[in-house]
Amino acid sequence: MRLTVLGCCGGIGGTRRTTALLLDDDILIDAGSGAGDLTLERMALLEHIFLTHAHLDHSGFVPLLADAAAFLRQRPLNVHALPQTIAALKQNMLNGELWPDYSVLPSADNPYIRFFPLEAGSTVRLGERRITPLPACHSVPAVAYCLDSGSASFVYSGDTTDCGEFWVALNRIENLRYLMIETTFLNAAGQAAARSSGHLTAELLARGLARLQRPVQLLITHMEPGKEERTMAEVTAACGVFQPQQLRQGQQFVF
Repeated sequence: MRLTVLGCCGGIGGTRRTTALLLDDDILIDAGSGAGDLTLERMALLEHIFLTHAHLDHSGFVPLLADAAAFLRQRPLNVHALPQTIAALKQNMLNGELWPDYSVLPSADNPYIRFFPLEAGSTVRLGERRITPLPACHSVPAVAYCLDSGSASFVYSGDTTDCGEFWVALNRIENLRYLMIETTFLNAAGQAAARSSGHLTAELLARGLARLQRPVQLLITHMEPGKEERTMAEVTAACGVFQPQQLRQGQQFVF
């Protein structure tokens, strides 16, 4: 499996792009603004999108992707998400006001988007690739994802605050190699504010990592725009034993 980072920022500004991860050529994990940098031809190769949650910085490009390459695709784009996420997109985005309801257009038999509900712990198999939603704790219903090639696994936390079930799930992954995890706020924001908004600080991340019983390559993502350097300094101070790295757009991981 080959994962390409199209976007990994907590917001926009300059070259910053919000979260979108291209898995091989046909799967997108989250559909933030990073997905907009794909060419039309590469958009047309997409078969599946897996969403962690409904917030726009992770889902906003779903209808745009379906629309942009519709004349090349000639087939629906398969969107996998929690039932609550699907309901939120249909009610608030694909509602005929913000965007047409592409789940029934151009026809119910051949729509631009086809939704597939999923639940934490239920693995989706696409050939030899296994994609498993994991528990996450955010301000709206959300999941993380384990991307398993068979020989190694890449876990992406999505948006989450400290979540005991998430770390329990990680400890069960025998071939865990990479952990891409958000650290949105500086410690000064406070643990209460981070928990209520469903995000992590360096201190909360360190608390979670203390429960991890496996070695892992730690990749930090989703930092507030303009605060990346200070956030990474706090992560390094709190979690230095894991040698954390700042995830960057354009990086590729083969596992």
